[in-house]
Amino acid sequence: MSEPHAIQIIIQIAGAAALLIWAVRLVRTGVERGFAAPMRIWLRQSAKNRVLAAGTGMGAAVLLQSATAVTVLVSNFVSKGGLATATGLAILLGADVGSAVVTQLLMVRQPLLIPLLLVIGVTVFLRGDGSNMRQIGRILIGLALIFVSLDMIRGATEPMISNPGTQAIMAYLGSDLLTAFVIGAVFAWGVHSSVAAVLLFVTLAGQSILPTPASAAMILGANLGGGVIAFVLTYSALIASRRMVMANLILRGGGAALVLLLIAAMPDLLTQLGATPARQAINLHLAFNVALALVALPFVGPITAVVSYFIPERPDSLGGLEVASALDPALLDRPQRAIDCAARELLGMGQKIEQMLITVEPLYDQWNTATASLIVDQDKAVKQTHLEIKLYLARLGQKGMGEDLSSRSMELASISSSLDSASDAIARIMLELAKRLDLQNVQFSPRGREEIRDFTDRVQSNVQLALNVMMNQNPAEARELVEAKEKVRKVEQKLQRNHIGRLREGLAESIETSNIHQETLRALKQINTAFSMVGHPILLKSGDLLKSRLT
Repeated sequence: MSEPHAIQIIIQIAGAAALLIWAVRLVRTGVERGFAAPMRIWLRQSAKNRVLAAGTGMGAAVLLQSATAVTVLVSNFVSKGGLATATGLAILLGADVGSAVVTQLLMVRQPLLIPLLLVIGVTVFLRGDGSNMRQIGRILIGLALIFVSLDMIRGATEPMISNPGTQAIMAYLGSDLLTAFVIGAVFAWGVHSSVAAVLLFVTLAGQSILPTPASAAMILGANLGGGVIAFVLTYSALIASRRMVMANLILRGGGAALVLLLIAAMPDLLTQLGATPARQAINLHLAFNVALALVALPFVGPITAVVSYFIPERPDSLGGLEVASALDPALLDRPQRAIDCAARELLGMGQKIEQMLITVEPLYDQWNTATASLIVDQDKAVKQTHLEIKLYLARLGQKGMGEDLSSRSMELASISSSLDSASDAIARIMLELAKRLDLQNVQFSPRGREEIRDFTDRVQSNVQLALNVMMNQNPAEARELVEAKEKVRKVEQKLQRNHIGRLREGLAESIETSNIHQETLRALKQINTAFSMVGHPILLKSGDLLKSRLT
C-alpha cells in the first residue's frame, strides 16, 4: 500500500468515525431537547422496585443512545434525594443493557432504511409544527447518518483487509488482549460514547480487520471507558451520586476485566456467541451487560453499602468561608468587565434559587423547621443580591455607556427582578403552603401528589436550562427555554382540570387540599415564567421573538 493511498484511507476512516460520533450525539440531543421532561418523570417514577428501575434505565438508554446520558439524569435525582442510591444503581445497570441493545439495533443493514429515514427526518424537521416534531426529525436524521457512517467505515477499510502491515498490527492486538482492552477503554473515553466505540470495533471485526479476540477485548474496554466517562462527568456531584456512579464503574470495569481473563484462557467461548466475528463481538457486548445486570441487581443494596463505607461523607472543611461578590466596584470604569461581573453575580443568584426549589419540594411530604429556616435565609440573600445588582448597574449607568452595553445592563436588571419574583414564589408561597399542609395535618391525594412532583420536575429542568442559557447565550437553547414556557402553561391548565375532576368525584384528600394544590401549581408556573425571561433578550436580538403578541 503506497503512502498517499494509506493517508487517503486513514482520512476516510477518520471522517467516517467522526460522522459516527456526531450522528450518535445528534440522536441523543434530539431526545434530550424534545423529551427531557417526560423522561425525567419516567425515571423518577421507576423507584417502586428494582426490576422496574432497571427496565426504565434500559428504555431511557435506548432512546438517548447513551448510558452516560442516563447516568447524568439519575445523578441529579439521587443528589436531590428523589431516588435512593441503590435504586439509582439499578437504573444504571439497566441503562448499560439498553446501551448494548442500541448497538444491536444499529447494526441492522437494510438498503432502503437510510434514504427512508433521511426523507422522513428532513421532511419532519423542516415542516413539523412545534419543537418536538423538529426533534423527532433530528433523531431520524441522526439515525440515518449513523448507518451512513458505518457504511463509510466498511468501504474505507476494505483495502486494508489484505494489507500485510495491517494484518501484522491486528494480529498483535489479537495476541495482546490487555493492550486491545486499554485501547478500547481510552477510545471510548476519548470520544465520550461507548456506543460509537462499540459500533466501530464491531464494524472492523466484520471486515475481518480486527481478530475476534481483539474486538472482544476492545469492546470490553469500551465498557470500562463508558463507566469512566460517567465518573468524570459526575465527579463534582453530591456524595450519594458519586457512590452510585463509582459502584457502577467498579461493577462494569471489574466485570469487563474478569471476562477478559476468561476469554484469554478460553478463546473458544466466543464461537458460542455467533456464526461471524461481527456477531460474536456484538453479542458479547449484550451478553456481558445482561449477565452483569442479572448478577448485580439483587445485591444493589449491599453493594452501595460497601461503596458508602469506602466513600464516607466528607466534613465541610470550608464552612467558615463566604463566597465573595462578583460585583467589583473597581471595574465600574471598564463597562464591559463590569457588565460581565453583574452577569456572574446574576448566575449565582439563579443557582441559589434553584437550590431553594430543590429544597422546598420535600417539605410538602414532611415539614422541617430547620430546612424552612434555611430557605427563608436564602431568600433574604437573594433579595440582597438583587438589590446589590440594581445598585451596581445604576452606578455603572452614571459612568456612561454605549448603546449596546446600556441595553445589556437593562436586560440584566430585568432578569434580576424576574428571578427575585421566583425566589418570592418559593419562600412566601410554596413554603407557606407546605407549612399549611403540616399544620392542618392533611395530605394530597396520591394522584395529586404525583402531579405536583412531576410538575416540579418539569420546572426544575427548565430552571437548569435557563442557567445554561445565562452562561452560553445560545439562541437555540434560548428558543427551547421560551418554548418550554408555553408547554408548562398547557400542562398547568391540564393539571388544574384534573384536580377539578377529582373534586367532582368527591375525593376527601382533594377537597381538603384543594387550595394548596392549585396555588402550588400557580407558584411553580410563576417560577418557570420568571426563569424563561432569561431567553427573551437573546431571541429579540436574533429576531426569533416578536415584540408584541398583538396582530
